[in-house]
Amino acid sequence: MQRPSLEGRSILIVEDQPLIVMDITQEFEATGAALTTTNTLKHALILVEHDGLSGAILDHALPDGDSSQLCARLTERGIPFFIYSGFNTISGDCAGALHIAKPAAAGALGGGDGKADPGRHRPNQ
Repeated sequence: MQRPSLEGRSILIVEDQPLIVMDITQEFEATGAALTTTNTLKHALILVEHDGLSGAILDHALPDGDSSQLCARLTERGIPFFIYSGFNTISGDCAGALHIAKPAAAGALGGGDGKADPGRHRPNQ
């Protein structure tokens, strides 16, 4: 499957499990996106304020809280994102976002259909 080009885009990955971070980065390596990773909500809330952020992939449950506050800030800034989580139900400010359940099949996160493109999806689309 042809991967969409994310050349010139900056994608934030917020995930606390190192092996899942590895899977996500492998999934997006060929897209040309610049990837930044963090494993805490506190650090993610700092990173989301940087200009040039094009999209984000968020785990809902992080060691220092759920990602609701981060979803709200991304939405306020107009930055597209999706949730990649093992939780069946996502609530609060993340409720309208695309939710891909863990574990996802290879190719599901950066698929060519654009449904899981963190540089294009906005909540409630």
